[in-house]
Amino acid sequence: MCGAVGLGLRIVTGDTGNAAGGTAVTWHSLFVDDRSWDRVKGPLAEERRVIGVNGPGHGSSADPGRRYTLAECADAAAQVLDALDVGEPVDWVGNAWGGHVGILFATAWPRRCRSLVAIGSPVQALSRKERVLTRFLLAAYDAVGPVEFIRSGVVDVLLSQRTRQQDPEATRLVHDCLSRMSRPALRNAVVSISLNRPDLHELLPDIAAPTLFLTGSDHQGLTPEQARAAVRLVADGSVAVIEGAAYLPPWRLRTKRWSW
Repeated sequence: MCGAVGLGLRIVTGDTGNAAGGTAVTWHSLFVDDRSWDRVKGPLAEERRVIGVNGPGHGSSADPGRRYTLAECADAAAQVLDALDVGEPVDWVGNAWGGHVGILFATAWPRRCRSLVAIGSPVQALSRKERVLTRFLLAAYDAVGPVEFIRSGVVDVLLSQRTRQQDPEATRLVHDCLSRMSRPALRNAVVSISLNRPDLHELLPDIAAPTLFLTGSDHQGLTPEQARAAVRLVADGSVAVIEGAAYLPPWRLRTKRWSW
């Protein structure tokens, strides 16, 4: 763990990773923290040094006390690399929110991004229906906190039905992350990087790094068809689909090796 940098970020460093293979940066989804990578960090660390970032208001990272943008998150990530003296280009691995930050990072700092993996990261802004649902859940959360129906609503969005039925540890992870978060900080994150998320399509042609869009077969915000349409806008892009996953494919990934 190192001290706070931009936006109050704190960094979880994988010093036991294989630095000879380069550096990978992970950034998690909204509503969970760096622990959502636990099932893939071991295999990833076999080939790379792993730097895990907890986003603002999540895990050990503080809330900045104001609204913030994805671009600011990308700038803060660059400050993370500066703080750790990482000079070489990195492999960015981001889930949902983390994938959005990765797109901004890859376009703002092209020489610092060797490759980009955006996992379950819709590139379109929220639809009207999604905004209505998000605002409803946010108002309820403001009023009563992370009570059962709020936690269940978040779990139903993040985890596919198959995951909820077959992997109770995944549900416990989401519940635990929600119970630990500061209510004002989580509210700020939802507004800042979900409700206020811009459409990112116009940035995709500017990504120079090899890019993988990975999504779950049950992801309602980034269907496999939407992922294939998005990747056609990237100069060097490909798509992979994880069967039976929704917003949190990293929790279903059990691959023994990562390669780019």
